[in-house]
Amino acid sequence: MLLNPTPDQAFFRDNTARFLDEHVPATVLRRLRDDPQGFDDRYWRQGAELGWTPLLVHEDHGGGSISGDGLVDLTLLAHEFGRHAAPGPLAVTNVVAAALSGAGHAHQLEVLDAIVSGASVATWCHGEAAPDDQLDRLDRLATDIRVDGGDVVVSGVKRPVESGGRADHLLVTGRTGAGLTQVLIPADTPGVAIEPMHTVDLTRRFSVVTFDEVRVPADAVVGAVGRADDQIERQLQVAVVLSNAESVGALQAAFDLTVEWAFDRYSFGRPLASYQALKHRFADMKTWLEASHATSDAAATAVSAGRPEADELVSVAKSYIGDFGAELVQECVQLHGGIGVTFEHDLHLWLRRVTLNRALYGTPAEHRLRIARILRRREEAA
Repeated sequence: MLLNPTPDQAFFRDNTARFLDEHVPATVLRRLRDDPQGFDDRYWRQGAELGWTPLLVHEDHGGGSISGDGLVDLTLLAHEFGRHAAPGPLAVTNVVAAALSGAGHAHQLEVLDAIVSGASVATWCHGEAAPDDQLDRLDRLATDIRVDGGDVVVSGVKRPVESGGRADHLLVTGRTGAGLTQVLIPADTPGVAIEPMHTVDLTRRFSVVTFDEVRVPADAVVGAVGRADDQIERQLQVAVVLSNAESVGALQAAFDLTVEWAFDRYSFGRPLASYQALKHRFADMKTWLEASHATSDAAATAVSAGRPEADELVSVAKSYIGDFGAELVQECVQLHGGIGVTFEHDLHLWLRRVTLNRALYGTPAEHRLRIARILRRREEAA
């Protein structure tokens, strides 16, 4: 990520790396496997103090960035989260914080203050299961949000919702007629049911959240009713950018560990890394890794700058990293031999993180379909 970070960015990144080294080494991650929450409150508050939560928030509301480009700064953190397979809802928390940063209601700003300080966790309820006759979940939201007098009523099912079981507030995306609406709902509101899901990752927790005619005041709406399409598209791009950066961090860690292993491990008096067949495999992996870095960074800078091609670049990066990243980390497992599939070895931590991120916010196949739709729209507009 960012081959030439500024000194402030490098300091910011290194602070987080040292914190994660100290607080969530691999031994701790293994113990957290059976923790229903995946991380403790103190860990998240300390992370907020290090600057994990305010980077996409306006300065008027306690936010601010390191370099003047909050999203790019945030990708540095996401990279370290991937490199350490660290716990915590980094992407969704920042998506919610950014959405509330433009809020005009006092109670939404109070929630934002709690999120930025790390005193509260909020999550984004966006994803839904694909209809039986559809392979593409993106852009097909069935959750209904309707206005009823002075209230809004929410009905639908969201899955997977990261940290849904420990979130204090849920930012729910749904459909109002032909447009999209977002509503901030306290997790303990009557009609909200949260059921845990199983996941391959050791520390990240997901839930199925059901909204059964959940009624909240009209001032719970974030933005305007039926006119949140552009904001939600931006949120999805941000979430994918952070997921990509995290995956690239995990890929880098797995690759570095495997290269070190190949030089340390001897066979017939020679290090494994000296054999031509393995050199070719490492060359392929290095190519995939560098391309993953490049596509991830290109998408991040395009989204941050609001460039018109940002939607396409985000999906290009997501599909590329999802496919070739999965291939790379599986190669790392194979090159380690039998030890690569043991729970005691660290390699599976990154394999789990890459596998999980591949499925979040759209699979590679779904993003290729998205690219096709984008290109078709451009042709029709030309």
